[in-house]
Amino acid sequence: MRHCIYPGTFDPITYGHLDVLRRAVRLFDRVTVAIADNPGKEPLFTPAERVALILPNVAELPSVAVTVFDCLLVDFAVQQKADAIIRGLRAFSDFEFEFNMALMNRHLEPRIEAIFVMPNEQFSYTSSSLVKQVARYGGQVGKFVPPNVAKALKRAFAR
Repeated sequence: MRHCIYPGTFDPITYGHLDVLRRAVRLFDRVTVAIADNPGKEPLFTPAERVALILPNVAELPSVAVTVFDCLLVDFAVQQKADAIIRGLRAFSDFEFEFNMALMNRHLEPRIEAIFVMPNEQFSYTSSSLVKQVARYGGQVGKFVPPNVAKALKRAFAR
């Protein structure tokens, strides 16, 4: 069975992330959504909250698992017996960062392949950071994130 890791902070998950995930599901027998526990990024939601926000949105995808990791991505991929790491590229500006990361990961663990996919063009400008910024100022984010995520953002910024 072919298995890939779909890593990210997913703070929060967006429709763009879900689009990339659905593309990964078509390419691999198993996909693990791997939430990076990186406090240095100062996430809005805890890792457990991010898992809880993702799970209802992947319930119809039985080949998808959701977990948290806090080590080198390639080490996590090896632990999970994954064949590849899948990443979404929204725009050319994403490519340089992702390319360098893929080369470093290949250097660290040549058995893990990097796969880049492009989400649907309607999601090419969407990022978790932009969504949080819109939500912070009371903007409507329902076009960018699932309903449960929109509600969680509203609660988070009402504090």
